Amino acid sequence: MSGNNNRHVVPGKNGGWDVKKPGSSKASAHTSTQKQAQDRAREIVRNAGGGEVRIHGRDGRIRDSDTIAPGNDPNPPRDKK
Repeated sequence: MSGNNNRHVVPGKNGGWDVKKPGSSKASAHTSTQKQAQDRAREIVRNAGGGEVRIHGRDGRIRDSDTIAPGNDPNPPRDKK
């Protein structure tokens, strides 16, 4: 899996929230709320075959990350079997 399936949810330049591919200057999607942007980013990544969704706060720093199956989670849960 390549990093091309990853998306970042970032504050929009003129308000709202953008879904962006890493390294791209243009947003894949623009929404009025962060929740809508997170949902859209998850949908885009899921349709692309899985990857990471990284959610940024208003300050631009990453505050959360979500692996969308069948993505490669760097910290998978440990099986208790």
